[in-house]
Amino acid sequence: MIPSLFPSKRRLQQRRAQKFWAAAALALLTLIFAACAPLPATVGDTTQEEAATEPQSTAAPAAEEAMAPIKIGALAPLSAPGAVGCGEAMRDAMPIAADEINAQGGLLGRPLELIIVDTEGLPERGTAVTERLINQDAVVAIGGGCHSSVGVAAKEVAHDNGVPVVFAVPWNDTITSVQYPEIFRLAPLNSEGSAIDVKFIQWLRDKVGVSIEKVVILTENTDYGIPVAEETTRLLGELGIEAVTFSVDIGAQEFAAIIERVKAENPDMIVTLATGEGGYNFIQQAADAGIGPQDVPMLCNQVSLVSDAFWTNVPDGNFCFVRRIGPPPQLYNDVAINFLTEYQARTGKEAAESFALAAYDSIRLIAQAISEAGSTDPTEIINALENITHEGSLGTITFPINQNNTPEQAGLDPKWWHQFPDPIITVVQYQEAGQDSINAISVYPASYQTGDPVIVGQ
Repeated sequence: MIPSLFPSKRRLQQRRAQKFWAAAALALLTLIFAACAPLPATVGDTTQEEAATEPQSTAAPAAEEAMAPIKIGALAPLSAPGAVGCGEAMRDAMPIAADEINAQGGLLGRPLELIIVDTEGLPERGTAVTERLINQDAVVAIGGGCHSSVGVAAKEVAHDNGVPVVFAVPWNDTITSVQYPEIFRLAPLNSEGSAIDVKFIQWLRDKVGVSIEKVVILTENTDYGIPVAEETTRLLGELGIEAVTFSVDIGAQEFAAIIERVKAENPDMIVTLATGEGGYNFIQQAADAGIGPQDVPMLCNQVSLVSDAFWTNVPDGNFCFVRRIGPPPQLYNDVAINFLTEYQARTGKEAAESFALAAYDSIRLIAQAISEAGSTDPTEIINALENITHEGSLGTITFPINQNNTPEQAGLDPKWWHQFPDPIITVVQYQEAGQDSINAISVYPASYQTGDPVIVGQ
């Protein structure tokens, strides 16, 4: 019989037993020798042996941490019902800032890692992704942001976790008026935007000679649309102009019923405060019904500056007036010109939307604050932001109302807390079908005017 190449079960059991008793004997001898040996001296609560080995045990993790990327989060609506055009512009713009920073050596000798998340334009989604950025991705600060409802929600998460945020676009006054140390903003305030809209309407009436007695406002049921509609109505009332508001859910698709009600009001002007696809849908369906921007003077929402998306969705959108944030292209500084060159190369677009500029600046602001603080500690970043002077694409950015100069001390409303006080706001008008927004005529205010408005229906 050929002997087996594998040991029998009985032999395996014998070998295991031998190994067990040998190990037990060795452990017993080790204990005996340890009991007889002198105890090591201690330094505080640490033995000399532990003190000698401690640096070696932590050196590798410390070195890894020193080279680990510094993470900055970014909010952007990249899917419906959010203003996807705004989100895509931000998604294209913010990596330009990150790439520039890394090309110059990164932050504090470490690379910058930018993490962009999709808010969908929804407050509950904004809460969830902000929590993820902070508690899972371990970002040290957050930039970007497009929708006010997202900003209102995200600011609470940032405040609860002590993480600084520089919002690019959200307008709602309460985002800053709560005076959280962590929250900063580049976009205009809702109330200030309403004031510009009403001053523009007043200018059309009093200087251009447009008969405006009634304005219809189409707004979305959000933390952006509702306050703007209310403030616009109040300010128009002070001018003796009647305002009638119709509200819709964000991302609404069908407006036939509302358009019939708008037509029944026989307005002299229409103000559209619906963002994203909802705004596009309303303008085109109004045009189909004979009360579009070629029939009645219409102030369209600023997402209409995303020229490709606007003309694709609103082929009858010519003569829209559009509010634009930021300097006119002819007044771009070197930062804006250099950004535009790279933005054009990456996207193929002729123009950079105002929210692209703001998003780009938000990341560069955070990076400068980290560099000036010499730290990723949130308190140090916040202090640096409060004292910052940043040359951005939007101009020279500061936050003069802060912990050292509170709204009460400055005699200002709390809404000015951590607020960039000097955003340029103009009104442009498309005067050719298919025109790029960079070539749209600036009609208001007079200091930025490049042409006269075309008044339809009169």
